Amino acid sequence: MKLNLKRPLAFFDLEATGTNVGADRIVEISVIKLNPDDTEEVKTWRVHPGMPIPLESSLIHGIYDVDIAAQPQFKALAQEVADFMKDSDLAGYNSNKFDIPMLAEEFLRAGVEFDLNNRHFVDVQNIFHQMEQRTLRAAYQFYCKKDIINAHSAEADTRATMEVLLAQIERYADTEWEDKKGNKSKPVVNDVEGLHQFTNLNRPVDFAGRMAYNEHGDEVFNFGKHKGKKVEDIFAIEPSYYSWMMQGDFPLYTKRKLEEIYNRWNAKRNADRQPKPAPQQPQTKPAEPAAKKEFVKPPNALKPNTPKPAQPYNHQNRDNKQPFKKKEEPALPVNEDMLKLLADKFKKG
Repeated sequence: MKLNLKRPLAFFDLEATGTNVGADRIVEISVIKLNPDDTEEVKTWRVHPGMPIPLESSLIHGIYDVDIAAQPQFKALAQEVADFMKDSDLAGYNSNKFDIPMLAEEFLRAGVEFDLNNRHFVDVQNIFHQMEQRTLRAAYQFYCKKDIINAHSAEADTRATMEVLLAQIERYADTEWEDKKGNKSKPVVNDVEGLHQFTNLNRPVDFAGRMAYNEHGDEVFNFGKHKGKKVEDIFAIEPSYYSWMMQGDFPLYTKRKLEEIYNRWNAKRNADRQPKPAPQQPQTKPAEPAAKKEFVKPPNALKPNTPKPAQPYNHQNRDNKQPFKKKEEPALPVNEDMLKLLADKFKKG
């Protein structure tokens, strides 16, 4: 079918480092400009984002850092892109929420005028969602060919949900499905574990999806400036981020899961700081005590308590500053002369 166009309609799609319009950057932009005369013009640009591409994003769109290492940044391409899309209406899939806001941000950062006024925006996803409603009532009608009686009462909605699941398992039992990486499988199986995996493809850590598991099973942030980075790595380089989240306006369950990760990381850090015990030496049999040697007294050894004979004084002893010892002489026997001398010495008057 030919589109009825009054001016060109530029279908475009962006691949980026992530989904945060304010923080992430474009790595590829492709535009198919459909002209009123039904001719097409196609252009694709690879863009260096000026930041590393998270692995989680590369696994989705297949563009890695090495692929854009030599490519120009958007600022160098902005005028060329703006000129190509000039005077065109814009169309895309989920473009109103992501592609158009992201493109506008890049033009503003580059300082290139890209007027969005007086343009028409066609979001194909919105047509799909609004024409094929994603309500429980629509699902019950689509799968079970029934209308919900007493809709929005808890029991009626619960029973309808149960019947829809049973109908889905039967309908898609042999239906092949392809994921974003091109892997094909038949995921709708009559098995709760398999259904869990298929209905939790984003692998959230918390119900709000602020954190998710990467392909290695590590928790990574799923929003903000640290999107795609391991939670534990951010604790190490920016400890205040944990406090900011715990004090911020986040769901209580998100805070609980964050606290669990923090406590695990902190315990691991403290364990790494503990000194490692020295390796135990192999036990050996104690050596036998040496046999006690019997002391043999030399022939010229002195008896106990026997004084050592004094050495005669000489100049060598004086030079060696040895103490002087008076030579002792044996006492003389008392005789009459000695008694007479004593008597004369102590005689009175």
